[in-house]
Amino acid sequence: QAQLVESGGGLVQAGGSLRLSCTVSGFTFKNYRMSWFRQAAGKEREFVAGVEWSGTYTYYGDSVKGRFTISRDNAKNLVTLQMNNLKPVESHVYYCAATRGCDHIKTMNGYNYWGPGTQVTVSS
Repeated sequence: QAQLVESGGGLVQAGGSLRLSCTVSGFTFKNYRMSWFRQAAGKEREFVAGVEWSGTYTYYGDSVKGRFTISRDNAKNLVTLQMNNLKPVESHVYYCAATRGCDHIKTMNGYNYWGPGTQVTVSS
């Protein structure tokens, strides 16, 4: 059974940093592209960052480019999201997701598995 478990969320002051981790089990991790999405209460879920199978190619939402970094370790079934210079408007639940499909990595509907999410709160 596929399982994704996020960790590393919490409370941070504006301008601070957090590192989110997602540990995967139950499927062949290296065969899946991995991404992070986020969702605020009452808002649509949005793409944050994605990484291809080998980790060579990464993709970012426009609002996080230059501040967030996604990486993966296929030996550890682990994907991480380093978030720097966080802003209060980025207080969301952050979700890890896996896709084996051919849709663009930013397309939410193509994802096969999702984690339960981890809350990030950025205080002003």
